[in-house]
Amino acid sequence: MPVHPDRIPSLVFANSRGEILDYSGMQMAGSSCGHFSLPDKEDLIELPEGSELFVLPGRLPVGIEHETGEPALLDSNPFDNDQPQAVAAFMAPAHTALYSAAYKSKDNAPILPLFAYTAVGWADNRFWVAGFRSDSDCRQDANQFNQQAINRKTNRLLKEYRNNRLVQHLGKCCLTYGCPAARNYFLGRWEAPLPSSPACNASCIGCISLQPSGCCPATQDRIQFVPRPAEIGEIAIPHLEKAPKPIVSFGQGCEGEPLLQAKTLEKSITLIRSKTTRGTINLNTNASLPQAVERLVHAGLDSIRVSLNSARPEYYEKYYRPRGFSFADMQDSITVVKKAGRHVSLNYFILPGFTDDRAEFAKLCELIESSRPDLIQLRNLNLDPEQYIKALQYKSEDSSIGIRNWLAGLKENFPLLKFGYFNPPIH
Repeated sequence: MPVHPDRIPSLVFANSRGEILDYSGMQMAGSSCGHFSLPDKEDLIELPEGSELFVLPGRLPVGIEHETGEPALLDSNPFDNDQPQAVAAFMAPAHTALYSAAYKSKDNAPILPLFAYTAVGWADNRFWVAGFRSDSDCRQDANQFNQQAINRKTNRLLKEYRNNRLVQHLGKCCLTYGCPAARNYFLGRWEAPLPSSPACNASCIGCISLQPSGCCPATQDRIQFVPRPAEIGEIAIPHLEKAPKPIVSFGQGCEGEPLLQAKTLEKSITLIRSKTTRGTINLNTNASLPQAVERLVHAGLDSIRVSLNSARPEYYEKYYRPRGFSFADMQDSITVVKKAGRHVSLNYFILPGFTDDRAEFAKLCELIESSRPDLIQLRNLNLDPEQYIKALQYKSEDSSIGIRNWLAGLKENFPLLKFGYFNPPIH
């Protein structure tokens, strides 16, 4: 059972030296696309292990006044002469935000890097965040990773497969970027990544592997080659044969759209299934090419995870900026997979105030009713919230129902639908 605070935590902010301080003169606030409110105690959990705290430059913190219960701007440091800066939490994997950090941006505020920014406060000598654990799977928990073991096993496989470009690429993902999926591959367990595509047919605003110059920098380098099926098989076959609850997944943060390499993926799946029937072969994708999806399903693809920022086509297309595909193509791909009796997840990006907008909720219900996905993965949107709202030209009118009510409504309307954070093992 989650632990909640006995009282609403105090506002936290950072001084000009980047030191994080708490101010008991205000309570913490949460933001839903710029609409500020006081979280309930049930909305708050201890800052999960493996989370990070970020100072938000050019942004003044917003808290809740004790006397009035109204939001107020903290525009001066109550302990010093400098100006305060807002603070946010980037929660560890398997946790989903209920409120974003509350702040007001100055005119010259820089665009925030590609992370999620959850509301955070201080009470009882600890930090509390407005979120919840959305998946009990421990596969990316901080306490599951021993760096010495990671270094030893990674270096061993890098030497063993020195001629496999994909293994070498994953070695950089593991040792340089600390990618949890790459780490788990080298540790021989759970889900292993199979990045395969340097190209993409979308220009997503929040792409973490390719951003235009002058924007927020990408968080990692995109793969620069298309691996051969034999290189993919050298990773996938032993992993599926030996790992506990094994999954191998095409479509990672360090690549473009894997469906653009459908012929390579098809040959790879055929090769893998000629050697082992164990485990799950999964595809993380924008689902833009239904005919390619159909070929992969025929080859032996077990599951598909479709990324989705909105169930409304106008906002979907403004985020993905697709080249040669549409919202309808994504729906057709889901239909192909469901007709084949395979598993479909929606990788649904969560931003409080937008995701739980009443109109968005209604459209998502329509999509679920027509497409019948098996699982919704509750992934936080890793993007500056104001940049996102501006790019979508979304008019926030405080019509949100709250993320907790949103989730409860989905569970009531679709009792067979499952919710989580990770790709599940199907076999």
